[in-house]
Amino acid sequence: MTWLELSIRSHRREWARIEAALEELGALSVTLLDASDAPILEPGPGETPLWPELVANALFDADVDRRGLLAALVELAPAFDPAQATFDVVEDADWSRAWMDTYQPMRFGERLWIYPSTIDPPAAGDEIVVRLDPGLAFGTGTHATTAMCLEWLDALAHGRDATARFAGARVLDYGCGSGVLAIAALKLGAASAAGVDNDPQALLATRDNAERNGVADRLSILDPDDPALAPGSFDVVVANILAGALVALAPRLCALARAGAPVALSGILPAQQAEVIEAYAPWCFALTATERDGWVRVDGTRSG
Repeated sequence: MTWLELSIRSHRREWARIEAALEELGALSVTLLDASDAPILEPGPGETPLWPELVANALFDADVDRRGLLAALVELAPAFDPAQATFDVVEDADWSRAWMDTYQPMRFGERLWIYPSTIDPPAAGDEIVVRLDPGLAFGTGTHATTAMCLEWLDALAHGRDATARFAGARVLDYGCGSGVLAIAALKLGAASAAGVDNDPQALLATRDNAERNGVADRLSILDPDDPALAPGSFDVVVANILAGALVALAPRLCALARAGAPVALSGILPAQQAEVIEAYAPWCFALTATERDGWVRVDGTRSG
């Protein structure tokens, strides 16, 4: 089956009327893209932010009259410029299957790998494998923030002081998303882990992924207010969330870490690095920053 895709470039201030017009004209779906590489970072509570310049891709039935559609859009949304519109014919596809076909195994550090369910790891070898497919919750290893945290966990587990720091440890993955960091920690030798998130979808994804990796019995899945989150109860703390939340949570996350616990924080932009380090300096020492692809990980050790 084929569909007609109408692509429209517009300014943010014009979008509400264009969106209403597309809905009235029977658009089956509308996808918004950034037209000018202007990233949205941390929206305020209750905000639904848009880029200054948008490209909207609207799908219609393949037999819709193109000229009539453009004329109706001009009538319903006078700011709409037909010269900024293009049409394309889109073939029906299994989009999740198409994405999976491009999702290949990824290595993090010395031994840690993430494999999709469509590819089997080697039968023999010392690789530590996490099985994970793309899903609704954030965290598959493809983003720099997740990758840096996975590499940190691998180095922690296989470093010179691995026995003292990781084997038998209880790990906190705060803002767990897909649960990839908690699951990787368990695969790397941690005794137990807790995945914490305020998004119910993330908690469901974490539970499902833990079961698929055979570690569900060692992973607690908690919301941020769970009484099981007791002060000083974690030997390793990792949080891959946005900088504003990391700053606000500094007293809380540091209270959950025992003295001497390694702490890693990610989801930070370079311009936010100093603020995050300043927020954690009262409770952590040896705070250092690692940057990749425009993102920063800050890690250090909980003070005694």
